[in-house]
Amino acid sequence: MKLAQKLLWICLLIPIWSTTGQITPGIYHADADNVHHELKINGNYLIHSVYEKSPAKFIKTLGGFYTVADNNLTVKLEFNSNHEADGLTELTLPYSMTGKKLTLENGQALSFTLSKKTQQDLDGPWLFATRGPDNGQERRGEENPRKTLKYLQGDRFQWIAYNTETMKFFGTGGGSFSSEDGVYMENIEYFSRDNSRVGASLKFNYEIKDRDWHHKGKNSKGEPMYEIWSRRK
Repeated sequence: MKLAQKLLWICLLIPIWSTTGQITPGIYHADADNVHHELKINGNYLIHSVYEKSPAKFIKTLGGFYTVADNNLTVKLEFNSNHEADGLTELTLPYSMTGKKLTLENGQALSFTLSKKTQQDLDGPWLFATRGPDNGQERRGEENPRKTLKYLQGDRFQWIAYNTETMKFFGTGGGSFSSEDGVYMENIEYFSRDNSRVGASLKFNYEIKDRDWHHKGKNSKGEPMYEIWSRRK
């Protein structure tokens, strides 16, 4: 009888534990009415991007540092592409996490599925520092409110240009990427400034020097470029 009672308590506790745990870092996807939602989440940072795949149409993106408490996910936004319309600088959403399913409540429930975990050379958050080559010129750092963040996780990338003081949003683009043996490839799946850029694939060379990523090739306009990105702490 005692064993049966213990088993009953375990069964009752499992669903409670599964819905109140920490959010598993990774890439999450959800689809609703031809609209695709992508969540990129690491230990303390979150980016939510929304777009249509066919025909290609960027809708919005927002992101920042997050905390979880009492089944609520709170994000202090660094950027919000809809800020001029909604004025949001912080967002709190009830959430639940069960297995590979993350459900967020924002008026209505939206369930995301965790993608298979992959790891690549350039994974992590990067901030644009300067144009190359590096001749000791002034660099844009964390203390500068005008930022361009490049966020790479799993096989997904996104760049975002924004100002943390004014919340002004300048643009974003993202999709899938690969980085191996000094070759970096981007496949564009959304682009806020020009939906017609979607479908393009861009090839670059990369080299890691200390905490810097040296990024060389041609941009989406076909123009030569040399950028230096610094790994965000």
